Amino acid sequence: MYLLASAYSEGITPGIVVYDFDTQTGEIKYVSEITGIVNPSYLAVSPNERYVYAVNETANGEVSSFAFDKTTGTLKPMNRQFTEGADPCYININRDATRLFTANYSGGNVSVFSLLDDGTIEPLLQNIAFSPESHIHTVVFSPDKQHLLITDLGTDSIYQFSEAHTDTTEHLYRKEQAIYLENGAGPRHLAFHPNGKFLYCINEIAGTITVMDYSTDFCSVRQTVASDTTSGIGGKGSADIHLTPDGKFLYASNRLKADGIAVFSVNQKTGMLTNTGYQETGSHPRNFTLSPNGKFLLCANRDSNNIQIFEIDTQNGLLRNTGKEIRQYRPVCLKWIGK
Repeated sequence: MYLLASAYSEGITPGIVVYDFDTQTGEIKYVSEITGIVNPSYLAVSPNERYVYAVNETANGEVSSFAFDKTTGTLKPMNRQFTEGADPCYININRDATRLFTANYSGGNVSVFSLLDDGTIEPLLQNIAFSPESHIHTVVFSPDKQHLLITDLGTDSIYQFSEAHTDTTEHLYRKEQAIYLENGAGPRHLAFHPNGKFLYCINEIAGTITVMDYSTDFCSVRQTVASDTTSGIGGKGSADIHLTPDGKFLYASNRLKADGIAVFSVNQKTGMLTNTGYQETGSHPRNFTLSPNGKFLLCANRDSNNIQIFEIDTQNGLLRNTGKEIRQYRPVCLKWIGK
């Protein structure tokens, strides 16, 4: 598969690098890169894998589109639009590739754009604003793809929105419910169990994971566990969260004090987590990804300028450092495209 790795760049160093990754052996080869992009800190790939979208995490806030050539493994810039929200840090696309969403951290808002058939981004369609204290971190879709879930680190909330199906764009997406976590949690990223019944939220400030029963009508908290399990009081820098494709194991990255990935086994009946291990990583593991076949975990370490390759033990979920790595300046987001 192709592996796309974006980075905190200043327009001089590579913004997105494309690699060829062997999902059976873990071998990796450089393919191409693109410069001239400022801080493409999060990526999204269109369902047909022909287009790639990136936020430009700056005070002015933009979103960029690229055409991807599978034959050559190269990216070609297409267009950009302003998010009208500072420091966009997450991006997502709906199922039929007609809408694009950015979570704007400092702006405290979500930007909604229309996408054309050629992959280009239309000007801002809807600005979903929240409170002055809000710091929006993630926009993900519910398992049925009909609802948006939005994390607000500033107010310790998770909001659920749905499409209003009106003729006006002002209320194109409307809020249905809010889930309030404990004060000081700082919800950051979300992950659904493959069965769609359990929702996991990693809390950046508290260094915890909240386990919830999920339905579109009501979410209830079932468990809260420590994500940073090594420093005693919590590193207060938890970042990313993912499950294996079979839903048996969950991983959570932690930064700032005890850099590494916490490993959990998942109770398939209740969704509850049991900590089974901790894998040290390079410095500041902001984002990581699992290969689609569930064999490898790749971790982007921003401050040690490398992407580490770990092999997953399918019996217990523990990680083995293969010793293979990619040297890249300030990598922060990893995405897959099939060859």
